[in-house]
Amino acid sequence: MSAQREPFRITDSPWFWAMLFSLMSLVGMGLIAPKFDARQRQIENRFVGREEAAAERNRRAAGLPPIDLAAEAVAPGQRPRMVPLWTLATGATLLAVGSAAMLVRELRAWQRQ
Repeated sequence: MSAQREPFRITDSPWFWAMLFSLMSLVGMGLIAPKFDARQRQIENRFVGREEAAAERNRRAAGLPPIDLAAEAVAPGQRPRMVPLWTLATGATLLAVGSAAMLVRELRAWQRQ
């Protein structure tokens, strides 16, 4: 009597789910990229404004002459993103590629049995 082995079910592999979710995150990032950029620009501009205002308050508290923040302001589109979307997309891509490689490795190991 030969023992029948169960068929390889791809959905039982955690590597499949890691690959699937990372690919879906890439799709999601592609869809929200324009909104993300606009929202991230607002958040970063507020952050930079608060940082500059705090630095100016510290200057005045130290007795130094005030600086006109409006004269030294950088146009909103001129400053590079602090958290660009490509960094998140790169991470998701690396996770998808790594998960796919591990899934193929798992499938080949199952076929050799």
